[in-house]
Amino acid sequence: MPPPLPPNEQPDDWTEPGAHPVTAGVYRVPLPLPQDGLRAVNVYVMPDIDGLVVVDSGWAAPSTESALTTALGTLGYRLDDVSRVVVTHAHHDHYTQAIALRTRFGTKVSIGWGERHSIHAGEEVYAGGEAGVLTRPQLAMLLRCGAPDLAARYAQYLARETTEARDAPWGPPDSWLDDGDVVGLADHKLDVLATPGHTRGHVVLRDNANALLFAGDHVLPHITPSLGFEWVPEPSPLRSFLQSLRLVGDLPDTLLLPAHGPVTTSVHRRVEELLAHHEARLDAVVRHVREGAGTAFQVASAMRWTRRERRLDELDTTSQMLAVLEIEAHLNLLVEHDQLATATGEDGVVLYAPRR
Repeated sequence: MPPPLPPNEQPDDWTEPGAHPVTAGVYRVPLPLPQDGLRAVNVYVMPDIDGLVVVDSGWAAPSTESALTTALGTLGYRLDDVSRVVVTHAHHDHYTQAIALRTRFGTKVSIGWGERHSIHAGEEVYAGGEAGVLTRPQLAMLLRCGAPDLAARYAQYLARETTEARDAPWGPPDSWLDDGDVVGLADHKLDVLATPGHTRGHVVLRDNANALLFAGDHVLPHITPSLGFEWVPEPSPLRSFLQSLRLVGDLPDTLLLPAHGPVTTSVHRRVEELLAHHEARLDAVVRHVREGAGTAFQVASAMRWTRRERRLDELDTTSQMLAVLEIEAHLNLLVEHDQLATATGEDGVVLYAPRR
């Protein structure tokens, strides 16, 4: 069984600033995000012989640096005491502050080998300026899903966000992590597990001795992680994600240390909920196709979203994009399972129909 959480150490609001003890030698530090939607990202700080080891880093921004500086100060440390950042995946809110720390202090940065595709692609894209940023593969994917209007709105959103994205620190890490690697600390031994799905190179870090799982965005306590949102998406992110959920669900239970949301007492409980959620979504997708929805956009429009059961058109533009691409992942998995068939319609739109 995972160890109990320290009494009165985790605030009711998980985004409350500070360095919150999780267990001996592990502190959770929520950092603000300079974007709508998610309110904060957790980074985890562990003192080690040569300085601090940090899991994930936050989005490089003045508010992020200030919050991290203040939190480390309560523990008696400074930013330049961070000797290494181990990153679960190459999204801006996890990776870019690590690159900023490396630039200033020589901090070592490690990330999963599977992220090399998107990291290298991102380097080329950002070098191309605004025109490069607007080549995001999600635009072509939305057209394939039968959502040209949404693709146009998302392109407008990207045009507004290009300066922030282009100016974020980017580049390859100092070292790559492979499945089965070990990050050895004085008081913690972190086993690296490849958990593709959210991104193709996502990793989690498991501390068996202390029953901890640093889960990144693979297992989140309150929301369902997006699938394959990256510069170079893999062909079947839902298949990978479900396999990765079963992987961590088959290991002994631990505390869940997520990137977004509070620390919770059971990885297993949340894995079971996520698996059940996607099974229900697969059933609903098949039903909507049988009722006549023929594109990913049409199926997504027939579904309800978030815990508030909202319609697709009630979501913001980015959330609509993620929702449509999540449904495409469900549809394609059903094609793999021979439950649906596909055809290519006008303008390259993929059409889905029940298998006869």
